[in-house]
Amino acid sequence: MSISSAIKSIQDIMRKDAGVDGDAQRLGQMSWLLFLKVFDAQEEELELELDDYREPIPEQLLWRNWAADNEGITGDELLEFVNDKLFPELKNLTAPIDKNPRGYVVTQAFSDAFNYMKNGTLLRQVINKLNEIDFTDSKERHLFGDLYEQILKDLQSAGNAGEFYTPRAITKFIVAVTDPKLGESIMDPACGTGGFLACAFDHVKANYVKSGDDHQILQKQIHGVEKKQLPHLLCTTNMMLHGIEVPVQVKHGNTLNKPLSSWDDQVDVIITNPPFGGTEEDGIEKNFPSDMQTRETADLFLQLIIELLNEPSAGKEGGRAAVVLPDGTLFGEGVKTKIKKLLVEECNLHTIIRLPNGVFNPYTSIKTNILFFTKGTPTKDVWFYEHPYPAGVKNYNKTKPMKFEEFKTELEWWGNEADGFASRTETEQAWKVSIDDIIARNYNLDIKNPHIGEVISHDPEELLADYSKQQADIQALRDQLKGILSAALSKDVEGK
Repeated sequence: MSISSAIKSIQDIMRKDAGVDGDAQRLGQMSWLLFLKVFDAQEEELELELDDYREPIPEQLLWRNWAADNEGITGDELLEFVNDKLFPELKNLTAPIDKNPRGYVVTQAFSDAFNYMKNGTLLRQVINKLNEIDFTDSKERHLFGDLYEQILKDLQSAGNAGEFYTPRAITKFIVAVTDPKLGESIMDPACGTGGFLACAFDHVKANYVKSGDDHQILQKQIHGVEKKQLPHLLCTTNMMLHGIEVPVQVKHGNTLNKPLSSWDDQVDVIITNPPFGGTEEDGIEKNFPSDMQTRETADLFLQLIIELLNEPSAGKEGGRAAVVLPDGTLFGEGVKTKIKKLLVEECNLHTIIRLPNGVFNPYTSIKTNILFFTKGTPTKDVWFYEHPYPAGVKNYNKTKPMKFEEFKTELEWWGNEADGFASRTETEQAWKVSIDDIIARNYNLDIKNPHIGEVISHDPEELLADYSKQQADIQALRDQLKGILSAALSKDVEGK
């Protein structure tokens, strides 16, 4: 049976279980099972490689000792083992990060995990299907790695979990132009399921890793933080599938839950798509300067990213970042204006890629942009590039997603930051705006393409499509304004 057939069979079995309700719970259930199987496959390899090998978790909790035998425990006995022994012991395992880092990874992964299945016989059937995949076989693991991308993509239709998946085309383009190198610290402070981190790992491995020592350096330069349990567990599994033996740098927590002034980390490369359109819990905004406080998540992350990037030093450029942000950040006023002023004064905001509508369908219809900036040199000019739909496409959707090949023109146009992007020229899609013009606009970065005039269409289908898009944009803007107003009212009430 093929790997894709095995995964489909697992999903079908779970649908029969009364305890599993909806796609998000099915993915949650599959994620901890996958984690333990991939973890055990790595353990088998480490046993062969290391002379002083010691199990990081109790031996009876390793996959091979309770799940690998297809004729092993099942029914109520299996459920009792999972609920009363496996989960409690993994959640409460004493595993200091310095003495037992792989055990620490397990406790982090299981801190908020849950067994949803109530039928032990069906659970055994799911486990047996997973046993058909051999994660110790490098070829089979690679095939599963490709399929894992599809599993993560399924999150888009699993309720709110969709916010943690960034289309592969976006991650590949961002990593290609930021070009993280061996030895550079690479961070995603809102890493979701690890799409950016996995892509960056593959990029460095393919372009800069030449030896076993290089591979060890690469494993230690990947850093991420994820607030919610399910995407954190999926991310940890994702990192292990890519060859990171001890993904302790992928932490479970809220990056914003720490005063900005107390950060002493310095990061070379930050690539991220922070959550937007929502607000943070009460008190988080107090971790930021009084005149820059807001509860809107994207605004807080932008401040944090500016703070975390390396200052330039002798022989070394400043840290660089690529961040996906909504249109509201570009045209927003008040605190947003102050943050944008800080951005262009402390960093060279050299490029803004304006993405078309629908890139994040079906999760959100909010229009988005990718901001590229480097710490240490004030902005003189900002290049804008309007990414067009490919020929014959009027909107993206689940069956017609954005493809990496669409960025071919941007990649050819991109140039080199070291020479100030001297090779760049204005085109129908690209234009340059001086910092003086941006200041005159009160830091409003929502600058339309000057090369495209208004085109009036009388095609009924196009008019209906435009009307639907306008309605979606209006609703998205309403939701964004509602969030801002709610945060302001909450702050006003707290002040009284």
